[in-house]
Amino acid sequence: MVANTAAVKTGKGSNSLTVTDERTGKTFSIPIVNNSISATAFKQMKAPRANDEREENETERGLRVSDKGFLNTAVISSSITYIDGDAGVLRYRGYPIEQLAQNSSFLEVAYLLIYGDLPTRKNLETFEHEVMHHTIVHSDAETLFRSFRYNAHPMSILSSAFSAIGSFYEEANPSLQGQNLYTKTDPKSLANMDKQIYRLIGKAITLAAMAYRVRQGRSFVTPPLGMSYTGSFLYQLDRAGEERYKPSPVLERALDVLFILHADHELNASSTTVLQTGSSLVDPYSAVAAGCASLYGPLHGGANEAVIRMLIAIGSPANVPAYIEAVKRREKVLSGFGHRIYKTSDPRSFIIRNIADEVFAVTGKDELLDTAMALHAVAMKDEYFISRKLAPNVDFWSGLIYRAMGFPMDFFPVLFAVPRVVGWLAHWRQMMHQQGGVKIWRPRQLYVGPGKRDYLPIYKRLEETNLDPKSTPIAVPHSGQSKRSELAEYVGKGKSKL
Repeated sequence: MVANTAAVKTGKGSNSLTVTDERTGKTFSIPIVNNSISATAFKQMKAPRANDEREENETERGLRVSDKGFLNTAVISSSITYIDGDAGVLRYRGYPIEQLAQNSSFLEVAYLLIYGDLPTRKNLETFEHEVMHHTIVHSDAETLFRSFRYNAHPMSILSSAFSAIGSFYEEANPSLQGQNLYTKTDPKSLANMDKQIYRLIGKAITLAAMAYRVRQGRSFVTPPLGMSYTGSFLYQLDRAGEERYKPSPVLERALDVLFILHADHELNASSTTVLQTGSSLVDPYSAVAAGCASLYGPLHGGANEAVIRMLIAIGSPANVPAYIEAVKRREKVLSGFGHRIYKTSDPRSFIIRNIADEVFAVTGKDELLDTAMALHAVAMKDEYFISRKLAPNVDFWSGLIYRAMGFPMDFFPVLFAVPRVVGWLAHWRQMMHQQGGVKIWRPRQLYVGPGKRDYLPIYKRLEETNLDPKSTPIAVPHSGQSKRSELAEYVGKGKSKL
């Protein structure tokens, strides 16, 4: 299809996009709503298949829209988070992130994201009480955590834990209670949904702390009473039997601000995963576990860890210029700069920079800070990075703060996942109640594989040479018991009988 006419009608007429399909000469008018057009509108643009065209193109069934990586596809209408990447703007429910980070608490922001408005004092007290009341986990969860190897990655543990605790609550599972368990808006359904939200937010810090302590071989800590969300988290991470243990208020507040900044970021990879999973009407624990698995990836939740590894590799401020030149030659990767959405500075990076100074004032300056400052100074003045709009993002400073606070690098994604549970639940709750109901997400594909082929028996198949390594299995070298077993004789040993 070639669009030789594309007009937007304004004024008294309805906004629309007029497209002419030059294959058939037909003209189509597609409504524009909220500066978007419906992808399914293109299905009406059908044409006869050309003689030499593949039947798999399904030309006669209408056009499909190709968008690798969802670069310009809106999959849901949302009122939660707004991002203007060109202007460096981030707002939760309309409130600038700068105002929330300065004046709010994490649980107040959690309430805002989930329910739509800043809470009254009474509503906030109710919400805080319910969340903190649900921080305690079932004792059977301890058995689960003790079953992991001592060196298991904490994100693997956390993902498994969220999925496992969902099995403790029969009333939370649509597969057991009916598929409309969360899509109804009657008081009973809403109360049940809220209870699961309280549980997931409250237990997030407890499960994360358990994942941390099991790696150290320490016993688990019962969540305390009367502390803030991040205060309780630090308490569960670190208390080793001391009386009246109280975490540092500086670190507690710093973590609270970091949690606010990481609470949501529109439809990033993990939030999209939660919604994709949730669209099957699975229970929210399974959807959150899927979100953890997505965030676990180094292109998402592992970015701040990559910054620390980069700074360690650079070594000292004196090595920064050479590293910058290697980046320009594409020999090295510059972690912590640039963003898929922000085409200018990440607004969260300025807030984190101030928090970093407060943390370093009590923890002492991290040995990597001078290298980070030198890298920042050079990159911000270099035309190569300026022209490509590679400004520092939230990950550049957060890793340094977590490192200064004494967290191991493989725990950084957990510190990202805990607050992001709130954003995931906000989007999940919104989708459950969206107008028109929940529709399972089922993207289309462009099939470019072979056409129809007839089956050949194995003895008729020719051995091919110079195969693409990606199209044939690679034998794994064996040693130890596997090697000895290969040399042994036993009943059933041999090749396939096909």
